[in-house]
Amino acid sequence: MRSTMQRPRPACGALPAFPRHLPTPHVLDFANIMPDMHAHPIGRQLATFLLLLLSPWLAAARSAHAAELFLETESFDALGGWKLDTQFIQQMGSPYLLAHGLGRPVDDAVKTIQVTTPGTYRVWARTFDWVARWEAPGAPGKFQIWIDGQPLEPTFGTESADWAWQDGGTVQLDAGPTEFRLHDLTGFDGRCDCIYLTTELDQPPPPADEILSQWRRQQLGLPEEPAERGPYDLVVVGGGYAGMGSAISAARMGCRVALIQDRGVLGGNGSSEVRVWAMGNIRRGKYPRIGEIVEEFADSATKSPGRYEEFEDEKKERIVRAEPQIDLWLNHHAFDAKTEGKRILSVDALNTKTGQVTRMIGDRFVDCTGHGWLGQWVGADSDMAPDGRMGMSNMWRWDETDSPQEFPETPWALDLNMEDFPYPRDHHGQWFWESGFDKDAVGSAESIRDWNLRAVFGAFNAMKNREGADDHRTAILTWVAYVGGPRESNRLLGDVILTQEDIVNKRDFPDGCVPSTWSIDLHYPKEQYAQKYPQNPFISKAVHDQRVDRMYGYPVPYRCFYSRNIDNLFMAGRNVSVTHEALGTVRVMKTCGMMGEVVGKAASICALRDCTPREVYQDHLDELLELLELPGKARRSTPSAPIVIGEDALPKAPAYGIPSGVDPRSLDGVVVDDREADLQGSWGSGTRDINYIGWGYRYASPNSGATATFVLTAKEPGTYQIRLRAAPFDNRATKANVEVRWNDRATTHAVNYRGSEEGEFVDVATVELNSGDELTVVQRSAGANGLIHADAVQMVKIDR
Repeated sequence: MRSTMQRPRPACGALPAFPRHLPTPHVLDFANIMPDMHAHPIGRQLATFLLLLLSPWLAAARSAHAAELFLETESFDALGGWKLDTQFIQQMGSPYLLAHGLGRPVDDAVKTIQVTTPGTYRVWARTFDWVARWEAPGAPGKFQIWIDGQPLEPTFGTESADWAWQDGGTVQLDAGPTEFRLHDLTGFDGRCDCIYLTTELDQPPPPADEILSQWRRQQLGLPEEPAERGPYDLVVVGGGYAGMGSAISAARMGCRVALIQDRGVLGGNGSSEVRVWAMGNIRRGKYPRIGEIVEEFADSATKSPGRYEEFEDEKKERIVRAEPQIDLWLNHHAFDAKTEGKRILSVDALNTKTGQVTRMIGDRFVDCTGHGWLGQWVGADSDMAPDGRMGMSNMWRWDETDSPQEFPETPWALDLNMEDFPYPRDHHGQWFWESGFDKDAVGSAESIRDWNLRAVFGAFNAMKNREGADDHRTAILTWVAYVGGPRESNRLLGDVILTQEDIVNKRDFPDGCVPSTWSIDLHYPKEQYAQKYPQNPFISKAVHDQRVDRMYGYPVPYRCFYSRNIDNLFMAGRNVSVTHEALGTVRVMKTCGMMGEVVGKAASICALRDCTPREVYQDHLDELLELLELPGKARRSTPSAPIVIGEDALPKAPAYGIPSGVDPRSLDGVVVDDREADLQGSWGSGTRDINYIGWGYRYASPNSGATATFVLTAKEPGTYQIRLRAAPFDNRATKANVEVRWNDRATTHAVNYRGSEEGEFVDVATVELNSGDELTVVQRSAGANGLIHADAVQMVKIDR
């Protein structure tokens, strides 16, 4: 094999078809057609005109006889250390391989092909210099292409600020097996989409940013029409918590389901690729059976980011594959949809490894993509906050080793010192490594991710090579998420658009069903870290509206889960019908999974009654609410078959969910939890660091006007000790007034809310009661010298 560098002529545009009534271009001879043409000035002008007119056809004919080889890198036989990145297909047209080595070159990706036509070929690779859009120096994504053990002369990933063809020079290929290698040079996220070789040495390939363009289809030998699968009762696009909840719920209610996921693992942001722990309380509220399916597949991660094994990718896939009614399509990217009027007929999905397309035919569809992709393709009404959107996170982790570790200098990364970012707590770069607040959350997604990578690598460079070097000699970067964790983009609009006011005022919708228990949590750039890079800050802060009921949950209405203008489109996840502010509470993963559970059951009613999602609300709401009372393990073979509840069904949870703290029923005497108290004024809620009672606790500032009133009833006559649960927090009051009322008496007592080191109960008063007597305990913030603490009140009978 010989390799030389030779620059081609500039590219021409698309070529028109050659007219069939003319001779084929490679035998066309102007002298034979018009022997005397060049003898006259007019003839010479006509000859020039004909040459210009016919030259595209001449080039097309030459190309038709050129030998071509086309390699999609995602279909390489062995990926080595390169990662398959499928996040940005909508923007740049294809999956691609990414050399994500955290500063250490990754192993080669390898592909062997059969060359049938020997000859001289020009090599093209579709790639780019991923920091050039910011005019940053250094081209960190450098890599080589090796053919049969020899590197091509150019270094790839060093040209262009956007995806484009980079010329690799010419190479002589012999007939027979030929090995191609992607050889990474840096470990800093070099990327390659595809490699194209042609014996037409002076003609570059056409642009390739369209998903499966006609040219790419021809190179891959794909048929004009995709293979068809279905019909399905429900086609689920997106395999995060919302998609899994939708698919499992619908399948257990008798629907045949297709679940399409563009990556190789399920879980979305809650997978080992992104590592966001799953938040949102489940199994509570009006319908505490909702969330039982989520509980089956939810991971056990206790930190964000956690470790790979905590996210239990294998468990998620195992649970989905155990459902005989689900066809799971991993590594399939949905990219287009066919419609008829206001109905979706099918979705086309690209196999991200082979390029094959499968058309999923269905009666109804659910958009669980997060970005509302499916809704966008079919013209569903949608909205996106014009600015101030929450951004994308790429979290990271470092660990200590037993020996000094080197880390390359990163002149192309953000120029950071230790004071430019918060020190990574517990070796974690957490959720607040976030950017893209005012950027195009969809069209600029890859540049947002890449900016985050520049921030992470710049921070670790400061730790290893600048003022942090003495403290981090043995530190090594062990994980950086190359798959971004986005929070906000398109929202699809339903018959109800839920608002912040609806939630905090507890507006009661008749179809309210999914409990949202996360505070209204909106992210903004953190001012102290935004000064150096105000054009795109990379550290965020969370601003919480704590007025959400985090114990019982606010019931989000079903009408937020279907499109108002596409008749057979559901949605579940962070693209449901809410405002920007309301998204702050519904967007967490377990809540999204519960949306899916409701959608799956509604889809089974659509299949049974041959109705639309809207008609489920209008005509069959009672039936839907009955299904929401069923255990998550309830099943039927078809939507019209009898429902069977197996012995493995979970017990129905209380309206406030399974206690996460001490179960009040395990304590002596009469115990009233704070969730049963009458709370007036402004109260915060928490579940941190103490052995609390039930589902959490409340706290209120001194002199804030807050009160908590507990009512207890004596079951028999006797002497009772009245006690309050305390908390060993330094900000709790050591002296606060508590009033105790019974019969016609009332006493006031000074209480130390810090109690013992363990918290526990503190004594308040001793009273004599008859059977059936009511006793009232009122906790007041007025006059307290710290936060007052409301967790539980206990009334225990004692001997005198």
